[in-house]
Amino acid sequence: MLISLDSNSFATQIDFHSYLIQAKGKSAKKSTVKFVIDCAAPVDDKVLDIASFEKYLNERIKVEGKTGNLAQCNVVITRDRTKITVASPQDLGFSKRQLKYLSKRYLKKQQLRDYLRVIAASKNSYELKYYQITAGDEDEGEE
Repeated sequence: MLISLDSNSFATQIDFHSYLIQAKGKSAKKSTVKFVIDCAAPVDDKVLDIASFEKYLNERIKVEGKTGNLAQCNVVITRDRTKITVASPQDLGFSKRQLKYLSKRYLKKQQLRDYLRVIAASKNSYELKYYQITAGDEDEGEE
């Protein structure tokens, strides 16, 4: 079985193939992962200073095993009025767990760990919430 190809159809196949390769290269942009720490409740009550919390994270976040390595690895920490956002490249493998650990350490340092807890609100976010304390239930049971 012989298939005859003229030179024009072969050239269009090569052009189409190179077009597909270029299209894949353009769509494969570097993606970033954003982690959010929502501090709405303590900031609204003026219990937590979000500026000092952001500074604490800037000084202590480790990237590739080193602190102070944020700018070289394109990790960006931004803050709004009540939220801190940490954006890092997908291929860096930045750990959400490290943010929880550092948040708990900051709360301990500020002596707020007995009142606030760090809860995972979604896949890429944490939330600082007050402990639910129901006082008076044990006293009524003893009488």
